[in-house]
Amino acid sequence: MSNILQTDVWARFQESNGHKVFKKSGYGWCYIATLEGGTIGRYLYVPYGPVADTPAAFDAAMADLMQVARDNKCLFVRVEPIEEGIFAGGNHQDFLVQRGFKKSPRQVQPAHTQIIDLTQDEDAILKDMKSTNRNLHRNIHKKGVTFETSQNPSDLDILLKFLDETAGRTGFNRQRDEYLRQVARVLMPADAATLYIAKVEGQPIGAAFVYDSDDTRTYAHAAASFEHRKLSAGIPLVTNLIMDAKAKGLTKVDLFGIAPNDDPNHEWAGFTKFKKSFGGESVEYAGTWDKPVSAPGYTAYSAIYATKAKAPTIKEKALQLKGKALNGISKVKAKLNK
Repeated sequence: MSNILQTDVWARFQESNGHKVFKKSGYGWCYIATLEGGTIGRYLYVPYGPVADTPAAFDAAMADLMQVARDNKCLFVRVEPIEEGIFAGGNHQDFLVQRGFKKSPRQVQPAHTQIIDLTQDEDAILKDMKSTNRNLHRNIHKKGVTFETSQNPSDLDILLKFLDETAGRTGFNRQRDEYLRQVARVLMPADAATLYIAKVEGQPIGAAFVYDSDDTRTYAHAAASFEHRKLSAGIPLVTNLIMDAKAKGLTKVDLFGIAPNDDPNHEWAGFTKFKKSFGGESVEYAGTWDKPVSAPGYTAYSAIYATKAKAPTIKEKALQLKGKALNGISKVKAKLNK
């Protein structure tokens, strides 16, 4: 399984976004890494990588990364290995700790996700979903809902509008508009990103943005109109992008991020229930780990990061208060309308 974050097109996006990118490969391994950090210190970040097929190949990739890190005056290398061949059936944590890695104070990409196998036939894929999802997939057209796809970067504004509405209502943190627009500008023309749009009477009521590697579709961003929530258009949006991925010849859909162990108190608990309703298999990765180049430097970095992480910014507090206030107003309106 390949991941969009370790592809050439994602490297081009990172370069277009001002990052210095390093791409290397050797026997049984490869990686794409970006130079990150600022005033606290610099580091190399390898999202869902390095890619390697054996422990020896992983060690070779890390030796190369450590040299690149030293050449660029980095304090550490941050990795997220996901191939099981790296661990040779052993415990992820033991494998990495034995090699001098430290659990990162910041877990970046999701360590738990839901993967749908597209090598099954369509009936088997649908059968693995909740009956509600199957029924909506087959009958949503009866409610006047239609679906379109777009690879025109300007159409991303449809999704951004719904993301903004949702963030304002709930207070959740979302990617910046310009970041997502740049993703669209680079990935859409390369057939590596597609926008799915749900409409009623020609008007958009929801959208989902997906990324494609050579074998995997990643469900990246989605939001829908609160006004049309009773139509549940978000569900057939996902079933359509799953079936289209199969038709395209991809072998997996990564629903990208679920709560560990179905934790009901986790911030992703609601997303988890939604994503698991589409079937598939829950997968756990090693998570985000750091390999220090300079032990004193890494210790100092971790201490400063921990201090900063404990204090939410004024902007974050304002967004949280705004979300709570709007949620309260929505509840009052709902009661008055009864």
